Amino acid sequence: MDKNFYRPRIIDSAVEQYLRAFGAVCIEGPKWCGKTWTAQKHSQSAFLVGDPAGNFQNRQLAQIDPSLVLQGKQPRLIDEWQEVPPLWDAVRFTVDQSTMKGQFILTGSATPSHKGIMHSGTGRIARLRMLPMSLFESGNSCGKVSLKKLCAGTMENVIAGEMSLQSLASFILKGGWPGSLQLSTDDAVKIPAQYLDNLVTDDVAKVDDKVRDEAKMRLLLRSLARNESTTATRARLKSDMQGVEQTSIDEDTISEYLNIFAKLFIIENQKPFAAAIRSSLRIKQAEKRHLADPSFACALLGITDEDRLIGDLRTFGFLFEALCERDLKIYAQSFGANLLHYQDYNNDEIDAVVELADGSWSAFEIKLGANQIDEAAAKLLDVNQKFERPATSLCVICGRTNAAYRRPDGVFVVPITALKP
Repeated sequence: MDKNFYRPRIIDSAVEQYLRAFGAVCIEGPKWCGKTWTAQKHSQSAFLVGDPAGNFQNRQLAQIDPSLVLQGKQPRLIDEWQEVPPLWDAVRFTVDQSTMKGQFILTGSATPSHKGIMHSGTGRIARLRMLPMSLFESGNSCGKVSLKKLCAGTMENVIAGEMSLQSLASFILKGGWPGSLQLSTDDAVKIPAQYLDNLVTDDVAKVDDKVRDEAKMRLLLRSLARNESTTATRARLKSDMQGVEQTSIDEDTISEYLNIFAKLFIIENQKPFAAAIRSSLRIKQAEKRHLADPSFACALLGITDEDRLIGDLRTFGFLFEALCERDLKIYAQSFGANLLHYQDYNNDEIDAVVELADGSWSAFEIKLGANQIDEAAAKLLDVNQKFERPATSLCVICGRTNAAYRRPDGVFVVPITALKP
């Protein structure tokens, strides 16, 4: 890697901070999202477990003597450590022997079973979650609006520029994969399709060495794509799978498969927001389902070009919401906030809630078209009245608006292509 050509990532500042505070940092996330490049940017030497040189001699060496591979200039990168799980304990033990900070950076694209890992690493190894690139990181957001300032209610009105439906559709189809930045949309859509195929045929078995039904896993992935950005239950997923083919599968098996997908970092569900509310309405404690990147849903649904996505505006809307919530999560994590959603038993909901560490929160509705802004703003104002502690700011994230501004009713309107942390 030539560090001079490294494209900065939002997680960079967190990596630097954690290296100052902990003996080791583990960067986790889906394959191809840029973990190794980011880790190399912050390291002084590297050991690549998956290097095929010498008939994979690096992996063999790590299995024979894990402590030997830790020798090198620090911070030392240990890439794809999960392929040799004892490396975790070796790093933890080495960190315990010294008060030095920032000794190692681990990267992992899967969470292995705990077999062979003796210690959690708490207090020694800090974990950081990395997602595919946001629009700001890929250069498709002008970054004129800070989410942090927006949540504080201090955003200033700015012109952001027009964005076509074709461009928004392309962002969704290509996804946030660093390897797709210079590719055309036609070429880029091959990446998530191949990713998911490799996941089912190869990666799943590596998590715990169990053989699973590939056909059922593919059906479940397709159901997750159909239910992207919804709170679909396991029963709904089961019904989907049985509706496609007369497949016999129980909810326990579905839960097991979902757990495997989570360990491979390809699902990123949005947890529910649970602030105290004035009324007696109960909040639905359901997670909103998301794949790690909206390009996965496109690949699973067979959407390979912009025109087909634009031709189905309902699906386009759900996938646009997924794109926005991916970016909101990345931006929120950069200043210690969480991305949640709200839904109650009166069917009132808020697409996205950014909750800060002090308990303050901001509410977001996500709409593809500018013609939906008035309705979304009215909904935010109405739902906000339920809360004893109202939102600090209310905002409509939109695809087709050329400016970020504050409406007379106090609701902000911001194009997703203007946001940054």
